[in-house]
Amino acid sequence: MDILSQLDQIETAALADLQSAHTGEALETVRVEFLGRKGQLTQVLRGMGGLTPEERPAVGKRANEVRERLEAAFAEHSAVIAAEEEAARLEAERLDVTLPGRAPFIGRIHPLTRVLNDVKSIFTGMGFEVLDGPEVETFYYNFGSLNYPDDHPAMDDQDSFYLSDDVLLRTHTTAAQVRILQQRTPPVRCIYPGRVHRREQMTLRHSHTFHQVDGLLVDEGITFADLKGTLDAFFKAMFGEQTQMRFRADFFPFTEPSAEFAMSCFVCYGDGCRLCSHTGWLELGGSGMVHPNILRHVGLDPERYTGWAFGCGLDRLAMLRYGIGNIRQLLETDMRFLTAV
Repeated sequence: MDILSQLDQIETAALADLQSAHTGEALETVRVEFLGRKGQLTQVLRGMGGLTPEERPAVGKRANEVRERLEAAFAEHSAVIAAEEEAARLEAERLDVTLPGRAPFIGRIHPLTRVLNDVKSIFTGMGFEVLDGPEVETFYYNFGSLNYPDDHPAMDDQDSFYLSDDVLLRTHTTAAQVRILQQRTPPVRCIYPGRVHRREQMTLRHSHTFHQVDGLLVDEGITFADLKGTLDAFFKAMFGEQTQMRFRADFFPFTEPSAEFAMSCFVCYGDGCRLCSHTGWLELGGSGMVHPNILRHVGLDPERYTGWAFGCGLDRLAMLRYGIGNIRQLLETDMRFLTAV
């Protein structure tokens, strides 16, 4: 078979194979088979060296025509395949806009953080600063400087988390009180919230780790009436204007006189229910006038300066406000609880 016949046969075979190629990969296989460096057309052209000078122009012309026609056909078919593959991809990725949308998951602020933010907002609105103290505290600031007697049971090793003989995890935010009075000159008006730790069994209302907020006001002429008025204004802002306050005599080493304070139940309004154990009142914390010994200890004259202090559990406030029956829920990472509250 002469070269011209071979060229005709290559053209016919290539166009036939081209029509049966329906993917880009198959098309590239056909192109390499006929037009590649080792393809059939290249192999035929390498045999032109045995042609006579008279035969070469006709063969060369025909070879160029075959190459140009095949290249054009490949380019056209490649565009068709690319369009078909693009259409198939778009169809596979098509979005059904008739389906209902999926609402994005929106995070919520933790109940404790919400309550803490409200506490800060209310007290800063009354002119109080928000301060802090170390969570790892010395025995001196946690107990010794707060007028605790040497035999007070709160200082027992089994009741606190001691890291050494003189260092422990603070058991109350009151531990910051003396630090603050040592660093500031009256008038001192501040609250200091934070996390505290005690060796307690986990129950529905008690935990080894919980949160408190303490308040302190020291100045000339401060009375117990100022304490009750401040707490009354705070709890009315926190739980509503109908909230009533109650004080009952109590004992704390760092205050004298001391009082336990409670607010009227915001569910039954004093009639008695399960929340308030049918008493009509919800116990919230302890308070009193700063003990004169503490004032003397920080270099303040108790004849000139007086002050009040209080301590309240933030976890307790959060449980009351949001109807949480188990304190452990405030420490766990259960998304069902966090999205429901």
